[in-house]
Amino acid sequence: MKKKVLFISILISIQFYTFAQFSIDGEFRPRTEYNHGLKKLTAPNTDATIFTAQRTRISFNFENDFMVSKITFQDVRNWGSTPQLAASDGFSALHEAWVQVKLAKSWALKAGRQELVYDDHRIFGNVGWAHQARSHDVAVLKFDKKGIVKFDFGIAFNQNATLSDPYATAGYKAMQYFWLQKDLGKYIDMSFLILNNGLQYQDPSSLKYSVLYSQTTGARFTVKPKENLDINLAAYYQDGKDGSDKDLTAYYVAASATLGLLDKDKLKLTAGMELLSGTDRDSTIMVNNSFTPLYGTNHKFNGHMDYFYVGSHVGNVGLQDIYFKAAYKVGKMTPGIDFHIFSAAAILQDQVNNKVYESLLGYEIDFSVGYKLNDFVSFKAGYSQMLATESMEFLKGGSKDEKNNWGWLMLSVSPKFFESK
Repeated sequence: MKKKVLFISILISIQFYTFAQFSIDGEFRPRTEYNHGLKKLTAPNTDATIFTAQRTRISFNFENDFMVSKITFQDVRNWGSTPQLAASDGFSALHEAWVQVKLAKSWALKAGRQELVYDDHRIFGNVGWAHQARSHDVAVLKFDKKGIVKFDFGIAFNQNATLSDPYATAGYKAMQYFWLQKDLGKYIDMSFLILNNGLQYQDPSSLKYSVLYSQTTGARFTVKPKENLDINLAAYYQDGKDGSDKDLTAYYVAASATLGLLDKDKLKLTAGMELLSGTDRDSTIMVNNSFTPLYGTNHKFNGHMDYFYVGSHVGNVGLQDIYFKAAYKVGKMTPGIDFHIFSAAAILQDQVNNKVYESLLGYEIDFSVGYKLNDFVSFKAGYSQMLATESMEFLKGGSKDEKNNWGWLMLSVSPKFFESK
């Protein structure tokens, strides 16, 4: 009898491990950049800078019938920032550490430090371009009815190790969101998002802390009327309170169309527009009309030179971005060109000199090329030029007459060190 029980146990163990998968992945991504006008206009008589930064990652992945888990360590540093004989440094960190447990046929719970990526990355994205990227400490209840509907409900509450201070946190204090995605027929895909975002606030008079909440609500539609045509429409509205206790009333609208041409859509042409509301520089009322894309991958939007919504973007004059893009795939190479027309979405008034500037901020041209050597190795490079107006100079500082440009070259190697069969 004992032998029979042992034999059955062995069979169960073999069956369990038969359906289990374990892998170890890596990433090596050095990127060299030439900077003479990235993110802001260059000041007169300022030399360009050249530097190389690198992201190195190792990920441990496990999956079976009951759970999925991932642990990712990463090291982000500039070449030369650490002495050759350094005993240690502070550049390595835990980027992801999460487990997803299957609760029922369509239900799962994912908890831990994880990337949040939804739709086109506009509100939630992993910011993959930045070497450090973005991850959240959050619990997400997930429902996925294949081919019908799926939704996520996430909850986060942040607190550092200071147990005596209930408002000690470096980022948002609390966050809850609900995201739903559903196909509306053969040609239309729809997603809906509502995000309740809480920031800690200290009253300047009483010095007491509280949490101020803003709400972001909106939807995104992807329409595919033809096999080679994609149309994207999005609209979001923000209200509630901002981080300085001002009333928040802001909006975002976007529309784009991508047409594929030639054999297998080798040539792709895109035209689009984004409008993010802003606060007038002559405004004296206690209302914030500036839309904040919160936790999105902002480098993906509004030009490669990151003049808008990368870093601090709270309380600004908003943005209207009209853009045209073209990309052509030839063999293993994909060259592309983007052109942006930037304008302020609110009044640009210099209250000191009583002058109102025109809304046009400037033009940006982005050239890029990618070369995929194989499934593990790729090369990418780019060059961007900002042609700014006097309005951009007033808004960002620096000089519009300088040659504001930026270039980069990146190697990406993603080996799979181990994979169980």
